[in-house]
Amino acid sequence: MEFDLSWLLIGVPLVFGLGWLASKLDSRQWKREQRDAPRAYFKGLNLLLNEQQDKAIDAFIEAVQADPDTSELHFALGNLFRRRGEYERAVRVHQHLLSRGDLPKSERDRAQYALAQDFFKAGLFDRAETAYEALKGTAFDHDAALALLSLYERSREWAKAAEVSEQLEAAGTGSFAGRIANYWCELALEAQARQDEAQARRWLDQARERSPQSARAYVLLGQMLARQGDQPGAMAVYGELLKANPDAFNLVARDYAQAAQATGKTGQALALIEAQYRRHPSMALLQAVALLEPAPEAQRRRLAEHLRVEPALSAATQLLQQSQSRQQPLSDDEAQLVGTALQRAVRPLQRYRCAACGFESQHYFWQCPGCLSWDSYPPRHVEEL
Repeated sequence: MEFDLSWLLIGVPLVFGLGWLASKLDSRQWKREQRDAPRAYFKGLNLLLNEQQDKAIDAFIEAVQADPDTSELHFALGNLFRRRGEYERAVRVHQHLLSRGDLPKSERDRAQYALAQDFFKAGLFDRAETAYEALKGTAFDHDAALALLSLYERSREWAKAAEVSEQLEAAGTGSFAGRIANYWCELALEAQARQDEAQARRWLDQARERSPQSARAYVLLGQMLARQGDQPGAMAVYGELLKANPDAFNLVARDYAQAAQATGKTGQALALIEAQYRRHPSMALLQAVALLEPAPEAQRRRLAEHLRVEPALSAATQLLQQSQSRQQPLSDDEAQLVGTALQRAVRPLQRYRCAACGFESQHYFWQCPGCLSWDSYPPRHVEEL
């Protein structure tokens, strides 16, 4: 049977035409999908900028359905869910991303970090910890370590927090010495709660060695020694604090004075505290001096002198109490010092405060400069509210 070439001449153009038509139809469908996805995406972005998060989420879901392979849309949708507190939906979005086999490593790490954030915000600390630890050695290693540090602080896992801090410091993030010292102080408090004073002492000694300027370890150790009856030891620790961090000595000035009274070293303590007061006057030091030298006339004189240096309301109150208890009226000089202290104390209260947002000002506004509310200022100063 001979082949009729006329059929070939008819068939080839026909097959070519059908292929061309199919490609056009497929191209039109692809262009339509690509046009619809960006339109939904930009609609969602516009709604998000207008703080219409509910409608923005609907638009992003539409965009994801139109183009399920676009990871950026998934990230945008997941972040929106997290910001709204819909952590379960955010987890599902990011887990869906991680389940994709075609996702590049950089995007997979990004999805893993987003998933860890979802767990952290949801309070699922155990799952967040596992998710953050999976990011070691990735581009998110540093951010994950900082997040783990925050997680361990919230869950009060002080040993793990100290370990992560050491790693961050070794990586060149900065000094974490003060932070680590506080973690060890927390561990010392836990040891004290277990009645393990020896272990508490080791933690506190370690904290002082790690961060000599951090005051907390000195304070806790001195208080622990005082409770144990070792008043000379407590005085020695407080003396070390004075050398390491003079300003923080205010925290233990009264404790130091009490330990001095218990050991009969009142004169030595009084000289030390007065010398510190001359360098850095404060009411805490003045009260410690009053404990060691309680003569009423001396106290009244010291309060007046303190008011000349620092017109503090607490000093003025004590001076008034001294005058009333001894039934001795204030002198003109003392009355002026008390008045100066009162004027200084009342100045921040002589303001108007917006009832809507709390914005304060010395001037009365009909429209609040902070929140733009009208008639939101009560016509009274803060001290009268």
